[in-house]
Amino acid sequence: MATSLRPLAGFVAGLLFGFGLVISGMADPAKVLSFLDVAGTWDPSLAFVMAGASVTAFAGYRLVWRRERPILMARFDLPSARRIDASLLGGAALFGMGWGIGGFCPGPAWSALALGAPGTLAFVPAMLAGLWIARYARRI
Repeated sequence: MATSLRPLAGFVAGLLFGFGLVISGMADPAKVLSFLDVAGTWDPSLAFVMAGASVTAFAGYRLVWRRERPILMARFDLPSARRIDASLLGGAALFGMGWGIGGFCPGPAWSALALGAPGTLAFVPAMLAGLWIARYARRI
């Protein structure tokens, strides 16, 4: 029973996340770029969005860690990697540069694509190509 609900729960969680991105303005690349432009027309409003998300995540994790296991899975699926290596730093740098150049990160880009935002028609295919290239490069 629980296994059959996982796709639905994932869809609902993704939908809620996407709505949150749109409502908060994070799906608007102009707003994101204004937030990143600290030397120009800086818009600090996304800092409040990030602070609210951090508080919500902190409280949510505190509640979830009280459970023996997740509701729809047999155990918690946590990453095992603990090293900070060149791959992690390079990926973080590429992510940050892409966010700074395009004003999108993956979640908001998908949300903005559904809204028909013009920049997403270039950003999302480039992001998917980058993911494919990264996956291919790891095999080499």
